[in-house]
Amino acid sequence: MPGKAMARLLAGAVMLLVLTMRGSLLVGEAQQISAEGFGQLKYRYIGPQGNRINAVASIPGNPNVYYAGAASGGIFKSTDGGVHWKPIFDGQEVASVGSLAIAPSDPEIIWAGTGETSIRSNISIGNGIYKSTDGGKTWQHMGLEKTGRIGRIVINPRDPNIVFAAAMGHCYGPQPDRRVFRTVDGGKTWDKVLFVDEKTGASDIAIDPRNPRILLAGMWQMDIKT
Repeated sequence: MPGKAMARLLAGAVMLLVLTMRGSLLVGEAQQISAEGFGQLKYRYIGPQGNRINAVASIPGNPNVYYAGAASGGIFKSTDGGVHWKPIFDGQEVASVGSLAIAPSDPEIIWAGTGETSIRSNISIGNGIYKSTDGGKTWQHMGLEKTGRIGRIVINPRDPNIVFAAAMGHCYGPQPDRRVFRTVDGGKTWDKVLFVDEKTGASDIAIDPRNPRILLAGMWQMDIKT
């Protein structure tokens, strides 16, 4: 009798293993989408209502949480994949947002650079850089008040206290605060790490996620006369 019971137990284990493997194969097959299938996808408007969106940010692996920064409408957050949007920056002194960045090592840490970076005859100037450590519930002003426009922020993927900000300046004439800034203490202090001249601002910056000691910065000589 014990021998028959053991045989039934082994047979059940083998059947479970086969079903598990078959299920895994079916899941793998179901996830495969042909190139023609992707070609049927269309862009559609999902909000938020307002003016021009200058910056967007999301959390890798989380398809529901998104942040959007507007030219003169602050920051909006969605927690349901864009179905609903909530303003989360209305209590601040400035409403113009030019850049957003989420710390790769902590999605609760969000940085926002203010000032519209689009080159237009009528734009909004910012008042520096802001930081949130609770997913956008509260914000703290972290300096760089005279930068005018911050068009890009990158965060060290291993250390959220190391942040780089690319500042274009107000662009209406020579200005010493047109450069790349870096903080290594979460925004308490800032170092001026790249400067060309007072007529040239930092338009963009990128960081190598595998080696954060490698960065590329774009500099733009801009003087608006309108």
